Amino acid sequence: MSDTTLSRADPSHVATIQSSYMAEVQRRRLYGGLTLLIFVLLMVSGFMIADDRNAGGFWEGLSQVGDYPAEVLSEAWEKRADLPGLLVKYFPALIETINIAAVSTLIGAAAGLVLSLLSTRGLARWPRLIGLFRRIMDIMRAVPEIVIALVLIFVLGGGPVPAMIAIAIHTAGALGKLFSEVAENADLKPVEGLASTGATWGQRMWLGVIPQVAPNYLSYGLLRFEINIRASAILGFVGAGGLGYELRNSMAWGPGRFDEAAAIFLLLFGTIVFFDQLSSRYRNRLTEGDRT
Repeated sequence: MSDTTLSRADPSHVATIQSSYMAEVQRRRLYGGLTLLIFVLLMVSGFMIADDRNAGGFWEGLSQVGDYPAEVLSEAWEKRADLPGLLVKYFPALIETINIAAVSTLIGAAAGLVLSLLSTRGLARWPRLIGLFRRIMDIMRAVPEIVIALVLIFVLGGGPVPAMIAIAIHTAGALGKLFSEVAENADLKPVEGLASTGATWGQRMWLGVIPQVAPNYLSYGLLRFEINIRASAILGFVGAGGLGYELRNSMAWGPGRFDEAAAIFLLLFGTIVFFDQLSSRYRNRLTEGDRT
């Protein structure tokens, strides 16, 4: 019947529809091309400004990019017999880095859980404050961990505590956003049933919502733990302790301690790969039910 209708349609009307469609397609292509052109111009101008403000030119120094890694690998190979002992020496710093990541993930996930439930439509205890809690999460997410850590180091001094607090704050904002999106898809029937029995808001969330979203929450938490291991190592460069602090010292010392830098790199790389594979395996089990 549709073919018959189209065959009976006024040819001028069909031509009008076709021309309108082609005009819309051309308009979208034009907008897409302009957007791409603006993006390219911004990238080129940003690169030129950064290159002008840099201490040395980018193109002049491009040929020297591999010099430092080559020196590190060369010295590490010459002192390869000392590598096992260096791995043992810096293993406590690795444990400190993992502890920073684990504690900050637990604290951040707990805070993110509360913030997510308070900022989810249909579940929030104070619906009028949903916007406030969302803005709080936005602020937590917007400020980089290194900025928070630098402020806390100025107040509290160097060590793992400023790094842990900084990562926990950023983790709460990031996981709170993800948790809220998951909670919005939760079935409200269990919550309504608990409310009819006189359950408190906390009881409704604990018994009616958390069992539904727990697999996704745990999956996001494991992913964030993997990210926080990298973050805790990076924050060590600003005096926040852990493996990053030792790596900064060995790199700043220069030739003579490059073997120590290589050992720390190996520890950090191996740890990240290990937890990446471990978290990926358990995240697949949680989200897909893969038991193999």
